[in-house]
Amino acid sequence: MKISVWDTYVKRSDGRIMHFDILVPDHVTDKMRIFDYGRQHLDSKPFETEGLKATRCNFCHVEEASSTVVEDIGKRGYSVVELANCD
Repeated sequence: MKISVWDTYVKRSDGRIMHFDILVPDHVTDKMRIFDYGRQHLDSKPFETEGLKATRCNFCHVEEASSTVVEDIGKRGYSVVELANCD
């Protein structure tokens, strides 16, 4: 499965910048849908953030999905890879 990677940065209430990738099937191009996935991920966090902004969530590239990502997308429509300050 080919996936689109959306590089995402969100400021936390403590001033740190979260960095994570939102992964969706490459045929999903509706930015509002992708942003909603990012907001769902932020809602799962135990800390406050300034929220997801379009200027901080951008298409990055297309790649082949791992089996774990394919499984995650099958369950909820997207997957997230946490890269920095997501705990």
